[in-house]
Amino acid sequence: MKGLVFVELLKMVDAAFGEDKVDEVLDSVLLPSGGSYTAVGYYECAELVTLVDAFSRLSGISKPDLERQFGHWLMGAFKTGYPEVFEKYVTAFDMLEAIENDIHVEVRKLYPDAELPSFNAIKNADATLDLEYTSKRPLAHFCYGLVEACFTKYGETAEINMNDCSSDGRGHATFHISPSVSNVDV
Repeated sequence: MKGLVFVELLKMVDAAFGEDKVDEVLDSVLLPSGGSYTAVGYYECAELVTLVDAFSRLSGISKPDLERQFGHWLMGAFKTGYPEVFEKYVTAFDMLEAIENDIHVEVRKLYPDAELPSFNAIKNADATLDLEYTSKRPLAHFCYGLVEACFTKYGETAEINMNDCSSDGRGHATFHISPSVSNVDV
């Protein structure tokens, strides 16, 4: 998993709880990397899961909620780091529909060894979107946060229903996304 994800998780927790708490958690868990991450490095997802577990215990925030919050945080980092990607799409729906066949194609050009999740997007006649997420990594709630944050970044709202079908340490979720009335042209 790309080190940027780890670096941003530590930044989020530092912003919320301070550097001392980050250090306390890093000292309390056994991590193959030793808890030292670079944005360009690659690390096992199991380390991220270990960190989320530890920060969940520290904060009292449930793991699913912490993952969702992190999805929001990371979307902000993506918007700051890659504004041209967000400029390419007019709406959050446009961006979500383009993940697999456009955005991930570009990511693979930059990082050919990246193990990305898979997204299957189906736009329905009633303007809703069905989005299926599958991954080797158990991060469905993190994905949920990214989807929610996508709408926030575009100044839109939507009703997002997630069905977490994850099992055996793999992430799998389906999302049914309906535009809010204020987003639909009348």
